Amino acid sequence: MSSIDRSQSVGGTRTYEVRTYGCQMNVHDSERLSGLLEDAGYVRAPEGADGADVVVFNTCAVRENADNKLYGNLGHLAPKKASRPGMQIAVGGCLAQKDRDTIVKRAPWVDVVFGTHNIGKLPVLLERARVQEEAQVEIAESLEAFPSTLPTRRESAYAAWVSISVGCNNTCTFCIVPALRGKEKDRRPGDILAEIEALVAEGVSEITLLGQNVNAYGSDIGDREAFSKLLRACGKIDGLERVRFTSPHPRDFTDDVIAAMAETPNVMPQLHMPLQSGSDPVLKAMRRSYRQERFLGIIEKVRAAIPHAAISTDIIVGFPGETEEDFEQTLHVVREARFAQAFTFQYSKRPGTPAAEMDGQIPKKVVQERYERLVALQEEISWEENKKQVGRTLELMVAEGEGRKDDTTHRLSGRAPDNRLVHFTKPDQEVRPGDVVTVEITYAAPHHLLAEGTVLDVRRTRAGDAWEKRNAAEKAKPAGVMLGLPKIGAPEPLSAVASGCGCD
Repeated sequence: MSSIDRSQSVGGTRTYEVRTYGCQMNVHDSERLSGLLEDAGYVRAPEGADGADVVVFNTCAVRENADNKLYGNLGHLAPKKASRPGMQIAVGGCLAQKDRDTIVKRAPWVDVVFGTHNIGKLPVLLERARVQEEAQVEIAESLEAFPSTLPTRRESAYAAWVSISVGCNNTCTFCIVPALRGKEKDRRPGDILAEIEALVAEGVSEITLLGQNVNAYGSDIGDREAFSKLLRACGKIDGLERVRFTSPHPRDFTDDVIAAMAETPNVMPQLHMPLQSGSDPVLKAMRRSYRQERFLGIIEKVRAAIPHAAISTDIIVGFPGETEEDFEQTLHVVREARFAQAFTFQYSKRPGTPAAEMDGQIPKKVVQERYERLVALQEEISWEENKKQVGRTLELMVAEGEGRKDDTTHRLSGRAPDNRLVHFTKPDQEVRPGDVVTVEITYAAPHHLLAEGTVLDVRRTRAGDAWEKRNAAEKAKPAGVMLGLPKIGAPEPLSAVASGCGCD
């Protein structure tokens, strides 16, 4: 079809849209999918456009309603595709890895289905589907090449994900991810550091090390202290101001990692440590390799070494067999740990996991009531912990797009070193995303802080320069030409879903 037949094509070039669901690993994979498509000549559909020539779904399989969400969205696209000759739809990610041929049977208008191990094949599969005029389903059973070797359209000029491993060796009974992502495979440290150095040379000042079980890094290369060594090596990279990582597992959180965090200045005082349950019997049923005492011991050591650390977690409510006493143990850990934030989930039965076949499935009404009690307790603690920040002077990395009311309140937003979100008064001088401001906290809410006084200092940075350069180029060129629209300051390390698919 000609570009005239495709209303959203830009200058005769086919447009694309990637829709992402799930964890940070999927978000980073979507950056690669965008990079692959742009490398193949596609451009990102203009924001607000009514559709694109190629729509890619990067799916998640962790939650129970993942299937319904996907097929509902595919159903909405069916009439649009029928009226738009040449439009293609592709489905990838964990749900595609799991369902395979089922997707095309339930939604025969889908053109391409690809898995978690072969995202690099997307452009070829789209072209093959176009030429052969039939759906292409290709699911690799193991990783073909480490994804970081693929082209990437990064969403931020000043903050970036850096994947250090893929896959997971754990066997948690509630989690389907290892079956879909495969066994853990680590990148060579030299490759990781080379990527970070290249990013810093481009202006990136904050990186988040990413892995399904990030602190197990080294198990595949035979070095138990590889992760702590990697953190320390990051501390030696000139120009790298902030280092974060997600998502660790309590089993692998060793003293050398805590020491590396405390002794490496650019490793931020922030930790996401999945709890899942505070009950020892439930943890055993989950096949979690730690117990309550071990978990609280880690929290105590982190706080002793890094007093201002903000610790967040994941918690599952209503796991099969969970009694009221078990749930009370979870509440006990929440009170003792005093998390800055908790991502709470009602247990979701996933076919193919051992937990789905367990006796003692909890009635929905009971799970809901426990969930509401947990959320109320955590909200109270989050607010109390945030109130302790009032009066502190903090350096914020200025963000873009995090303060939904910033335009009406004449504020800007940024992230503190511990990743707390802070809205601050807009200074008289220009401040760009990626720049650093110093403010005094004046007010605390459960999920954010305010700095309502005058900004104490503004430091223009290379990261701000990079954002400015990219933003100018983005306006000057067609949408999607490997430049990326920067979003928030950090690459959403703790988004609406838990780190590491909520399974770590």
